[in-house]
Amino acid sequence: MTSFDGERALDNPIWSCLTTRHAHIASGGALARRYPASISPIGALADNGPEHVAALESVVEAGDDFAVFAPSVPALPANWETLFESRLLQMIRSDRSPLPEGDVEVSSLGAADVPDMLALVELAKPGPFRARTVELGTYVGIRDGGRLIAMAGERLWLGNFHEVSAICTHPNRQGRGYARALTGRVVNRMLRADETPMLHVEWTNTRAIDMYRALGFAVRSEFALLHAKRIG
Repeated sequence: MTSFDGERALDNPIWSCLTTRHAHIASGGALARRYPASISPIGALADNGPEHVAALESVVEAGDDFAVFAPSVPALPANWETLFESRLLQMIRSDRSPLPEGDVEVSSLGAADVPDMLALVELAKPGPFRARTVELGTYVGIRDGGRLIAMAGERLWLGNFHEVSAICTHPNRQGRGYARALTGRVVNRMLRADETPMLHVEWTNTRAIDMYRALGFAVRSEFALLHAKRIG
């Protein structure tokens, strides 16, 4: 298992997580690693050389997809199809003060809630979320009439840094403070565990970025994002 090197591990966060906290569920080796496809398409490379890309093909089968974000992403050969490219902001909350959790009923989410979580993700599109993503951390949600209308949880975990992830609200229920309330719950749980919250957000999502800034998050870095499918 790779040793953890403080905040420098945030420079390649997926790789840092898959070689430490989540090494037990990762496939791959010293050059490229990924989560099981049923958990997430995301993975990472130790570097972007041709030998790393070759190693990536040993863990991504033809017909499967792969997503990575890092300071730079690899140039993939012709047997890959690019599905999406963008930029992400990495934001950190160093402030140790707790956040307000809102006057709303919040419940824990688990395996039995996965169908509802997947249905919400399909509508709100917070990023990759699959049938076993819930295994990566604690998830909480808000229901209205039994229907899941908002959720948030945890994903990457490296050293003392823990990622707030899958923050989303049903498109018809936005603007009611649900995302703030759930983010507050997740962040406060991390603070009680003496962890530092972090998150990743697409640079065009200015509404979310403004909310995260208001909650005490600050931009640390900017990453390239690549989502591709191996076609041969």
